Amino acid sequence: MKNRLLFILAGAGALVGLLSAVYFGIERKPLAPVFNPSANPYSAGIYANGILQSDQANGTNIALYPEVPGTVLQIPVAEGQRVTRGDILMVLDGSVQQATAEQLHAQAEAAQAALAQLKAEPRPESLAVVSAQVDVAQATLKMNTDTLNKLEGIAKTDPGLISRDQLDNAANAVRVAAAALAVARKQYELTKAGAWKYDVQNQTQQYFALQKAYQAAAAQLEKYTLRAPVDGTVLSIQTAVGSYVSVQGTYDPISGANGPLILMGGGAADQLSVRCYIDEILIQRLALTPSTPARLFIRGTDVSIPLQYVRVQPYVSPKIQLSSERTERVDLRVLPVIFRLTKPSGVQLYPGQLVDVYIESPAPVSKH
Repeated sequence: MKNRLLFILAGAGALVGLLSAVYFGIERKPLAPVFNPSANPYSAGIYANGILQSDQANGTNIALYPEVPGTVLQIPVAEGQRVTRGDILMVLDGSVQQATAEQLHAQAEAAQAALAQLKAEPRPESLAVVSAQVDVAQATLKMNTDTLNKLEGIAKTDPGLISRDQLDNAANAVRVAAAALAVARKQYELTKAGAWKYDVQNQTQQYFALQKAYQAAAAQLEKYTLRAPVDGTVLSIQTAVGSYVSVQGTYDPISGANGPLILMGGGAADQLSVRCYIDEILIQRLALTPSTPARLFIRGTDVSIPLQYVRVQPYVSPKIQLSSERTERVDLRVLPVIFRLTKPSGVQLYPGQLVDVYIESPAPVSKH
């Protein structure tokens, strides 16, 4: 009985194995591709990887970093929004810097007021006082001179009535009064002359230094407001209100690296450019002119767009541009070529999008 059961199980296992072999051996039709790869539209066209970017004279996009650290208070723009040069993109907390600027402004105004005071000298009131002091000194001298003359006249008439000590005291009083008058007149001239030119120069330099310090502080305060450097489009905002940012940008918790606060694209809204990377093996086949035909193919669609040749970036470098990874085919070197395109209506194209590009080139000449 036991042996019979074993034979039955063995037969069932063999049958299952045979059926499995037959089932998995049936040839099935391959699945249709999600989209048909783009075909070369030219008889001798050169293929290149391309990446869409903003249409601008240099660079790929505009990366905006803050020049000062701070906490983000406002972000009055949104991703995809068109902005013009000078528009406010982001505002950082600059309250401490604002207080510093206001303090320096007040000090500069105080120095300016002191300078104006020096330049306005003499005050009429001060000049009137020293003028009156001159008059008093003149009157005192006249009184003492008259007293001395009277004593000398009496002494000549009757020497016994006036002592020598009285005459000496009267003469000394005249000399003191004359000296006092001379001092009063010098003081009048000094007051009338106004502030000393060196005092004016010193105060002028103090005001100039404080004014420059205030201007520097105000310029530093302006850096807490990020403005659009050119007309363009806000492509990406990498931070949020309340986040702290530094001059290295903002921290990305996903990548663990710092990046720009805002990424902008320059140029017109309907204009894009595509940066193609030509394999160094194909460089000799390039014959680029302003009329060189080239077409862009959008991956996953049958849409193709004509391109206009712009320029060559004359530097062959390792092919790391598409992923920014240093391990990406560093044995392959490529030449960047830039084309321009007008964005068709109804077609979704965005900077950073990978595309296929074909460039017409002369047919290779065979050498025997």
